[in-house]
Amino acid sequence: MNQTLNLLVGVAMGLNLLALGSSRLPSVIRTMAVQGVVLGVLPLVIEQDFDWLVALVALVTVAVKGFVIPTMLRRAMRSANIEREVEPFIGFVPSLLLGAVGTIAAVAVAGALPLLPEHTGTLLVPGALASVFTGFVLMVGRVKAISQVCGYLILENGIYLFGLLLIHSTPLLVESGILLDLTVGVFVIGIIVDRIQRAFDSLDTRKLTVLRE
Repeated sequence: MNQTLNLLVGVAMGLNLLALGSSRLPSVIRTMAVQGVVLGVLPLVIEQDFDWLVALVALVTVAVKGFVIPTMLRRAMRSANIEREVEPFIGFVPSLLLGAVGTIAAVAVAGALPLLPEHTGTLLVPGALASVFTGFVLMVGRVKAISQVCGYLILENGIYLFGLLLIHSTPLLVESGILLDLTVGVFVIGIIVDRIQRAFDSLDTRKLTVLRE
């Protein structure tokens, strides 16, 4: 079980670096979607005994993270007629280096934490820390609102991984709470992105600095 779990989390950690190194918004959205699907099936891997409630929430998670949200972001990208992140605050190579350093640091920090025996030897905590850090870099280092939304979603994937540490004790509560938080956050972000596009005819968040009362 741990081998499959570590393989999936390892793939998710690799996708973090792919998102940091890509300038094309469709690639970032696709990377975020694949990561959502990979992490969405983790509850089924962790739960050795089949629980239909956990399976249902996992299915909804995969649908929302892997298909619904990416479709919304692609639609926003087409309406704004943008394909690339041209002038990020943090360049793509520095972002990739930061992501690599953050991933290594996450593994080192996780090794020093007092984890339960069942979580020792898994990549849940390193993957969670690395995803949170990656999401933060994308949110801070990118200019386009869609890239920042993807950063928020990757950061949320890290929080999702942290929640999986408690899946044996409170499975439905953990999964439902995270999914609700994600859904509300995406709707709020969707409204913000739409307002930015309508007001400035662009999704460049640097234009928000010209706002005055």
